[in-house]
Amino acid sequence: MSKAILVTGGAGFIGSNFVPYFCEKYKNEYFVINLDKLTYAGNLDNLKECENMNNYMFVHGDICDEKLVNELFDKYDIKGVIHFAAESHVDNSIKGPKAFINTNIVGTFNLIDVARRHWMDEPNKVKLGYEDARFHHISTDEVFGTLGSEGYFSEDTPYAPNSPYSASKAGSDFIVRAYHHTYGMNVTTSNCSNNYGPKQHNEKLIPHIIEMALAEKPLPVYGQGLNVRDWLYVLDHCKAIDLIYHNGKSGETYNIGGHNERNNITIVKTICSLLDQYKPRVSGKKYEELLSFVEDRAGHDLRYAINPDKIVNELGWKPDENFNTGIIKTVHWYLNHN
Repeated sequence: MSKAILVTGGAGFIGSNFVPYFCEKYKNEYFVINLDKLTYAGNLDNLKECENMNNYMFVHGDICDEKLVNELFDKYDIKGVIHFAAESHVDNSIKGPKAFINTNIVGTFNLIDVARRHWMDEPNKVKLGYEDARFHHISTDEVFGTLGSEGYFSEDTPYAPNSPYSASKAGSDFIVRAYHHTYGMNVTTSNCSNNYGPKQHNEKLIPHIIEMALAEKPLPVYGQGLNVRDWLYVLDHCKAIDLIYHNGKSGETYNIGGHNERNNITIVKTICSLLDQYKPRVSGKKYEELLSFVEDRAGHDLRYAINPDKIVNELGWKPDENFNTGIIKTVHWYLNHN
């Protein structure tokens, strides 16, 4: 009999890549309940391949709704949680931080507390039949703050969040940590670098640049475009989460990164070059001519980079894509879905 597992935020970018992958891989092992609020960033069109799967169900709802979450745990006897649901756009967190505090902190607390009550009799005493029930929490490398031109974030890097978004994710990480240390809950956490790939909302850098370029509008780049991120292809991230959920050690955190550092101006120029190749402008001009430098974001972290040695050495994970292969797949996907 398949186990019921709750995936939150499965209609968002990473979740809508993870859910079809997971449902297909574990057809007979798991019944996946996808709980999503369907904010502007959620899109059920990204889950069309799951609609006819027998081991998949969608529930429209909010992780902050304690009554709903309780009902789902009771009705389906949920024995696992993979928690993607989050507000995640830094610019939006600067304009309106409250939604980030509510979803990322209060929502995570609500979810893990319902799980605790469903799975445990008291601190460090798991109910019979729930010994393997696990709560996996997906977080970000932004909780670590910013790096100079050298060095990498490791699992031991002190937290130093610089935006309301990263502060809210740091808060959620600490809640999950506390539930392991106080109650003995079976939890794991992963902190990943910037994801890219199919199905990403067009507010994010790569799809935004592709969309603006195809519309032949100015391509906005913050500052001089020198902010550096470590880019991770989304399906590689999904496979890492799968590994951690099944093989990770309870109470541990795992950093997931692709060793693919690029500054923003390089990303934009790479996209322009690929579009020149695959969909040239009618005028014959280069897409790069649309580049436009705009005022930098408030508190913009200079560089993030992850050392993924722990998940590589302990769990045997390795990314299938590097940036050069992943960005070609990504551009092709957006050209086919534009």
